[in-house]
Amino acid sequence: MERINVPPVGPADLPLSLLELGCSGRFELITHPVPGHPLPPQSTLPHGLPPTSLSLQTEVEKQFLRDPAWLPVHHTDFGFQKFPKVAERKVDADSLLSCSPSALQSGLSVVRDPTTGMLLDFTEVLLENTGLSAKNSLSLQRQPGPPSESLRGSNTNYPFLPGGMEELTLEQIRKKSELEEEIDFENDLLRVPPGLKAGMDFTSKDPKIAKAEVNLMSLLSELGDSADLRREDEEKNEEQKKENASNLPRTNSLEDLGIKDVSPSVSTSKAGKEDQSKPAESPPEQKKKKWAVPVDVSSPCEDFYKRIPNPAFKWPFELDVFQKQAILRLEAHDSVFVAAHTSAGKTVVAEYAIALSQKHMTRTIYTSPIKALSNQKFRDFKTTFKDVGLLTGDVQLSPESSCLIMTTEILRSMLYNGSEVIRDLEWVIFDEVHYINDAERGVVWEEVLIMLPDHVSIILLSATVPNAVEFSEWIGRIKKRHIYVISTTKRPVPLEHHLYTGNSTKTQKEMFLLVDAAGNFLTKGYYAAVDAKKERTSKHAQTFGAKNTSQNTTASQDRSVWLALLHFLSQRQQTPVVAFTFSRARCDDNARSVESMDLTTSIEKAEIHSFFQKSLSRLRGGDRQLPQILLMRDLLKRGVAVHHSGILPILKEVIEMLFSRGLVKVLFATETFAMGVNMPARTVVFDSIRKHDGTGFRNLLPGEYIQMAGRAGRRGLDATGTVIILCKAGVHEMSDLHAMMMGKPTLLQSQFRLTYTMILNLLRERSGTREADQPAEADAVLPAPLDTEGQLTDLLPYYHTVTALRVTNESLQKAVVESVNGLKALSVGRVLVVNNKQHLNALGVILQVSSDAVNRTFTALIICEKGNEDGKGEADAAHPHLYNTALFIPEGPCSHTVQKLKLQDISAITVKTLKVIPDRIIDNFNKRQQPRFRHEPPGQAISTATQELLRLAEANPGGVATLDPVNDLQLKSVEVVEGCMRLRTLQDGLKAFTCVHSPTFAEQFAGIQERMSVQEELDRLLFLVSDQSLTLLPEYHQRIKVLQSLQYIDGGGAVQLKGRVACQISSHELLLTELLFENVLSPLAPEESAALLSCLVFTQNTQVEPHLTSTLKESIEQVLSVARRIGELQRQCGIPQTAEEFVGQFKFGLTEVVYCWARGMPFAEIALLTDIQEGTVVRCIQRLDEVLKEVRQAARIVGDSVLGSKMERASLAIRRDIVFTASLYTH
Repeated sequence: MERINVPPVGPADLPLSLLELGCSGRFELITHPVPGHPLPPQSTLPHGLPPTSLSLQTEVEKQFLRDPAWLPVHHTDFGFQKFPKVAERKVDADSLLSCSPSALQSGLSVVRDPTTGMLLDFTEVLLENTGLSAKNSLSLQRQPGPPSESLRGSNTNYPFLPGGMEELTLEQIRKKSELEEEIDFENDLLRVPPGLKAGMDFTSKDPKIAKAEVNLMSLLSELGDSADLRREDEEKNEEQKKENASNLPRTNSLEDLGIKDVSPSVSTSKAGKEDQSKPAESPPEQKKKKWAVPVDVSSPCEDFYKRIPNPAFKWPFELDVFQKQAILRLEAHDSVFVAAHTSAGKTVVAEYAIALSQKHMTRTIYTSPIKALSNQKFRDFKTTFKDVGLLTGDVQLSPESSCLIMTTEILRSMLYNGSEVIRDLEWVIFDEVHYINDAERGVVWEEVLIMLPDHVSIILLSATVPNAVEFSEWIGRIKKRHIYVISTTKRPVPLEHHLYTGNSTKTQKEMFLLVDAAGNFLTKGYYAAVDAKKERTSKHAQTFGAKNTSQNTTASQDRSVWLALLHFLSQRQQTPVVAFTFSRARCDDNARSVESMDLTTSIEKAEIHSFFQKSLSRLRGGDRQLPQILLMRDLLKRGVAVHHSGILPILKEVIEMLFSRGLVKVLFATETFAMGVNMPARTVVFDSIRKHDGTGFRNLLPGEYIQMAGRAGRRGLDATGTVIILCKAGVHEMSDLHAMMMGKPTLLQSQFRLTYTMILNLLRERSGTREADQPAEADAVLPAPLDTEGQLTDLLPYYHTVTALRVTNESLQKAVVESVNGLKALSVGRVLVVNNKQHLNALGVILQVSSDAVNRTFTALIICEKGNEDGKGEADAAHPHLYNTALFIPEGPCSHTVQKLKLQDISAITVKTLKVIPDRIIDNFNKRQQPRFRHEPPGQAISTATQELLRLAEANPGGVATLDPVNDLQLKSVEVVEGCMRLRTLQDGLKAFTCVHSPTFAEQFAGIQERMSVQEELDRLLFLVSDQSLTLLPEYHQRIKVLQSLQYIDGGGAVQLKGRVACQISSHELLLTELLFENVLSPLAPEESAALLSCLVFTQNTQVEPHLTSTLKESIEQVLSVARRIGELQRQCGIPQTAEEFVGQFKFGLTEVVYCWARGMPFAEIALLTDIQEGTVVRCIQRLDEVLKEVRQAARIVGDSVLGSKMERASLAIRRDIVFTASLYTH
């Protein structure tokens, strides 16, 4: 815009002026001119008015032709060839050094008048934590990262500080422990910083004297000094003062953080915050603090609506007590563990938490173990709450929602990578927590529980587990917060379990009730089933024994059983039925065997047909004609379906949806169907009660049986659920059935194991930790005994000998009692030597042996002093510490007592036996315990036995000959033989001690005993708080050794480039990283690299030999040799897995299939290349896509953009058609 020159102000001009305010078009009239400024500015904008009508041509010329700053810096030749060299570039090296301005250290605060609110003044306030970022701090105060990383975080971020691990307060940092010393800045300074090879020399040098030669040894010793212990102490002191980067307590494994209460001084503010209702607890009580709080659900919750007048979510039905109790806890922002029976309504708790977080404007994460379950929950919650997102390995839907549904693995990576979502998180809901027992993936749940920050509350939903309180106690202990345990007592729909023996139209009604709805086991029903089965066995077989007694039946027998059963159930309107079969092939066979049955009406057929066509409309034409789809369409129309891992995912979803609508009448499924997929039926049938668990065949465990049987009985529709066990070959053993139906479900057990990714992530976060061992404790020297002069000089050795004797004796006895011969010897009539609080070396005789193998007890008749029958009168406890074999002989009249002895009460088994009449003795003794018969004389049997025992004792006052474990009981194991020899040596050694003759021996010994027991307890506790007590510590060191040998970390524990790459990869991290760094993938085409990497996700054995290209064959050899090298290195470092086992994990059965798929071959043709079922192929290719993404990330870190783009192309090549059709649940 050109400037207009205004003539100077004349005398006639009024001092008026217009001022434009901002860009809004408002003007203000100015009447008082500013002195010295004849005209005020025309605008309040700093640079005058914005320009108008820009000439585009001049702008383009200016930007592209006159100023070549946009030309590329590095590929200059390319840039200059393409565009004429218009102008010389000014070299400005400083522009390459961009330095972000440092954060402001202070801000302004307003001072207002408290009454009027008038603004009085501004004061400067210092800001705390200004330099914190995701790269140097675990604190929630750090500034947020870039928006692109807000969801998944970044692998260079620190995670947020896990809850339960306290940050050190200023006072704690200031308070020095006795292990730390003042740093002297003059002497003994460290020369080599940790992680560096060379360092500084601080000695003052005199410039005049030149040294003649360098003494190599002195240099080496200087370097050696750096490993000095003082360094450890001083660094420890330094380390504590460091920013929260090092605020994770010094532990050597993640397990450690889980097992021990990490910080000895839990900051009291936290404890106060957790439970304001509790008064501050005194330290001793705090020690016994129980973290798990069982909630009583037996009494009704009367004041629920008073306490929560306007709940965050309302249901159309009245809530159960357990649901109300859980909601009360959620309102108080407590963590809960809900262990409820199948179909009891655990989802109510999850829904309330989601509604509550929406009300509080926070977020909730819902995790599930299986992707199918995540998809299903997404659909359910989406209809209820609208604002729901889904994150699985291959799908990401509305990630900004307040409720996110994801698999547990994704939550783990978000926690490790410091995702910003964690800041807003209020609840994490873990569904199907009993999956923590899974040997392969259970560790993921434990990692997530340990890593969750303090402000996140935890909701655990699980099927009924017997040790819910113990599990919650563990979580409470590591998170330092109370976990409220809420369990249901019974199923909402009770189950009835039956045996079915029918196999034809004539016998189809042969169904026998085995466990009724009240849970009673009816043996009557069992024997009826056995009889029914027997009647049909031919006369010949009954006489001569059946020829074919195996459990296997032929296909035609199976077919007749299924037809009879399904006919019978459909007559009784017992459908829908889920039939659990423990093999995929048998599922398919059984479904084909009932082809003749038709269970649907014509209206249902039409509904099934239209739903099937609509669901598959998104598939390509060729994919719709796959044999599996055509077969399933025919089965579905008749109301039959199959559900197992070999079925295509989209088909599985169609089947699940039709089943939940009640259109599938019979579903043949494997065990995975029971895992969380919420699809109750009216009847559940077990084809067999034996399954193969990867190692061999076994009966179903009670937990597995209950999980599957629990699918029977739909709440609100059925009064009881029916469970049927087929007896095809014969009736199962009663003991097996009883154990399976009435047994306790499996305990939740830790499956925690160390993985390389976990170790590298922790090392990365603690940036360069050291294995700083605790400085060697001065051996806690025993305070000198009261008087060890003269005869008492050998008192301490005497104590040690007696203790060793006692321990050896106990271990020998344990071995004897656990052996067959030992138990034979410990039979009725055997004479024993008894030692316990009441008796000292008294003889007794066994009257009864309990049948309980775990805590076996022996009822025995023992002689004692008159008046000491009840152990009231203090027995002459001469010196229990004196190793004394002299038998007890009563001083006055001899009496007797009958007692139950434990193993530890029996100090010797003698060679003698007596003839006794146990029942008479016990009855007579018990009778005389009643007050009115107390003074009757003992019966004949007792008197005889007592006299015999007394006579034995008097005849052998020095001790009766005992049974020798080796010679008499024939126990020849090394431990027993060595134990016997040690026992003899120790007994002989006792005679040499002089201290026993001292007159003050008894009190001195009591003193030393007390002192030593305190010392032992102290040692035990010191061991428990030391790293040495950690079960996984040795393995941690072995894995660290492997990582150091492969150069993933350096000697100081700092993570190197290879380690950074391995952090990106979730499974088989060592192999993949080595392949990357050895350039195995570089020469391959995208489809070949995808095919090669399929060995990481495929786990089954195939019978078909794949046909491969020569480059692929070479690459497979390379992969195997790398795997062998890693396996051998692991073996050398002490990890128990052999190299063959390590190499054996990688299966190349699907390489050809993936190669052809990536090259565009249709799915129908691929399915013919292998004997693996379609569903498994699809799942492997889906998981392969996740691996390719990880490799792409890793290549980006290394800076190999070519490999990164190749992986992207490979990923695009396999992401097509039926393998990656979107889930029906997400639409």
